[in-house]
Amino acid sequence: MEPVVRTPSAHTMPLVQRFFRVPPRPPTTPELIAALTTWRGPDAPAGPDDVHRTAADFIQLAAETHTTPTAELPEVADVLTRTLLAVGELDLTDADAVRLGPQDYARRLRGAVQGADRGLSPDAAWFHDELLVAVCLHVLHHLVRRSPYIQRHMPERASRVRQLVDLNDAEVAAAARRSEPSREDAEFEAAYAQEVVRQHGWLTIVGVDFAHAPDRWPLEDTYLSLQAEESSGGPVAGAGGQQRTVLLADRALEGHERVLLRGVAGSGKTTLVQWLAVAAAREGARVPFVLPVRRFAREGFPSPDDFLHAVRHPLADRAPDGWVVRTLLAGRALLLVDGIDEAPEESRGALRGQLRRLLRIFSGTACLVTSRPSAVEDGWLAQERLAEEGFTELSLAPMSRDQVTRFIRDWHTAAMSDAGQDTDSLKEYEQRLLHSVRIYRELRQLATNPLMCGLICALNRDRSGSLPKGRKELYDAALEMLLQRRDPERDVLYADDVRLQQGARELLLRKLAHAMLDEGLSELPRRRVVDVLDHALPAIPSARAAGDGEKIFVHLLHRTGLLREQAGVSVDFIHRTFQDYLAAKEIVARGDLDTLVDHAHQPEWEEVIRMAAAHARPDECARFLERLLSAAPGLRRPHVNHRRLMAAACLEHVSELDPAVQELVHRRTKNLVRPTTEQGARSLGWVGPIVLEQLPDPEQVPGDQQALLLAITATRVQDDAAIDYLARLRTRTSLAIRTELARPWRHFDTERYAREIIAHLAPEGLYFPVSDAAELAALRGLGGRPRIQVAGVMRTEELLAGLVPDRLTHLWLNAELPDPDMSWLARFPALRVLRVNPRLPRVRNVPEGVSITA
Repeated sequence: MEPVVRTPSAHTMPLVQRFFRVPPRPPTTPELIAALTTWRGPDAPAGPDDVHRTAADFIQLAAETHTTPTAELPEVADVLTRTLLAVGELDLTDADAVRLGPQDYARRLRGAVQGADRGLSPDAAWFHDELLVAVCLHVLHHLVRRSPYIQRHMPERASRVRQLVDLNDAEVAAAARRSEPSREDAEFEAAYAQEVVRQHGWLTIVGVDFAHAPDRWPLEDTYLSLQAEESSGGPVAGAGGQQRTVLLADRALEGHERVLLRGVAGSGKTTLVQWLAVAAAREGARVPFVLPVRRFAREGFPSPDDFLHAVRHPLADRAPDGWVVRTLLAGRALLLVDGIDEAPEESRGALRGQLRRLLRIFSGTACLVTSRPSAVEDGWLAQERLAEEGFTELSLAPMSRDQVTRFIRDWHTAAMSDAGQDTDSLKEYEQRLLHSVRIYRELRQLATNPLMCGLICALNRDRSGSLPKGRKELYDAALEMLLQRRDPERDVLYADDVRLQQGARELLLRKLAHAMLDEGLSELPRRRVVDVLDHALPAIPSARAAGDGEKIFVHLLHRTGLLREQAGVSVDFIHRTFQDYLAAKEIVARGDLDTLVDHAHQPEWEEVIRMAAAHARPDECARFLERLLSAAPGLRRPHVNHRRLMAAACLEHVSELDPAVQELVHRRTKNLVRPTTEQGARSLGWVGPIVLEQLPDPEQVPGDQQALLLAITATRVQDDAAIDYLARLRTRTSLAIRTELARPWRHFDTERYAREIIAHLAPEGLYFPVSDAAELAALRGLGGRPRIQVAGVMRTEELLAGLVPDRLTHLWLNAELPDPDMSWLARFPALRVLRVNPRLPRVRNVPEGVSITA
């Protein structure tokens, strides 16, 4: 009897062949099937995970021509895996299996794992059973083809198997002809694309919120194309075994099917998701599904049928049944999973497993996942055996000096676009800010991502050029601007009848931020938000007199600029950074710093802990730091060390602290800042400038390996104080040390770093990295160098202006160039070698006499 669910033999047989070893010679007698499987025995080349991948591929093949229980496909894959593993357990020969036929052989496999389909719906169980029969047919076909014994002694059975395969393929072909996209699907997809552009085609530029001016701007006019870095080890990598490849972030999916993108708070991850969604919707080649993790963090990753409902998409109820699955099966879907760090830590592993299972079944699906850097470890979405299933890991790079300049100019251009604005004053503020960012170290350190740049621009205008210098002071000023001065300066005085001053507004927002932190969520249901406010109002007289929780919520939503409501169902802060900052302030106000100690080993609490230390009174902060440094019997040593390093990191933010406590922090952490591995050396950089005081004198370190570890740590501090430390390593001859000293140039003042570090590095064998035009000009001012690494996205004219023609002998393109045409290199007569990173687009028109190497 032929199977009801069918898969084409041309695609199924390669999958079946994964199950069986290649025989050294054709068998002349019946063979035990279990002994032929690839996942049994001490030298097994495969394992259960490989069987699961193959099961997912079988399901995808079947789903292309058959209606499937779409919500349960991952569960079906799990059950099918367990059933197929029984192939390696039954005491059957290949001749026995062929004699049984596909139906009875499938029944024997199901009997070997009774209860495996428990929990499946009747439709899903039926689909599994029928698909198993189809797989068994192709397994029998494989056994027939590999066995001369079966062909010679069982010709009728062998012929029947071949006949069933032919009938199967004929029906598959007929079904494929009937599976053209329906008119209903096409019409809905067009409406969905328009809705994606409407929803995501706008950008809020922080602080551009003047009287009579719009509070959002077209994404295509204001989007800043950021850079992303891909790191990999290799023989030509620099210090630390890491080679950086710089890509344009918005083109990351052009060269990679699946990407895990890391970025700090405010670095532009969500804006990039918006850009990719809008670009895909307009081009039509892929259908974007924007999936903010905070919408389903508790419930788990939604099944395809629930994608639109899970994110509360306005067209969810209009989508044709099965449309999302058909899009996934066609290989046209683009999944944009935003903010995996916004799921509780204990839920992330389950979300990862659910996403992996989904992508195994719909193997042609492109996917981008975003996260804060410390929320998931390296290789979190990697696959061990099949590289094509794994994720490329990229990190959003801090904004370069050129990008900061462009952002500031774009911000002020957007602000001046309304005819009613005082353009002369705005032009003056723009020039002042460009000057300040160039000369003040504190501002340079803060202006490294779009959120902070936007705040700085807004505050510069709001305070007529008088800017706060530290991060805490910056957020304090931003809250004053948004909570107290925003409405009066926009001439919005009577939008509602609620009259609250900054203090009351901030108190209520702090309660919401604390509730989100306490519940491990980045958004709350609207009803829960109202409940939190209702509970807080009795203790805040001015707010209690203004109305109930519902009325106060509407006021905060529309009048503060810090909250947003999603589809009338859930509420979150416009940016996670504001949530962390306000939650920290609330914890300090409650005198509840001890609760933070319990979470100090968790990376996602780092920002809250730092800001809480900044807000705490001196005696509170002292006790808090002492507790971070105290013994923690219930924690493993790495977590204890992390807590102690958090104490050191807090010192950067406190304004007053008992010297004895400062000394205690130094004493308890000094042995933690003696790096013994490259990974350990890199991880120390986040502690901040305090680590420089505890590192040994590099001039007293005899060996190059230990000196290299010190250089790796100091270059990641990203404070100008590190230049003084690094200057004591600049005369080392080791190429690895010189490479590490040249690598972080972009994180420091260009001219000073060039003068005190770059100018002293011996050029032999060293590629000097340049990430922007300012660095290129500084290097030209030093007379150029023979070997240059282009480590940032630059235009051809910038390279022509900055490179020294008679000095350049080796050019390494380690970043995307807008134009792959290399004919301009003919102007460099000494150039002998062009090194091109193989991950980048292929270059063309390279002049004769210049050799190309990877």
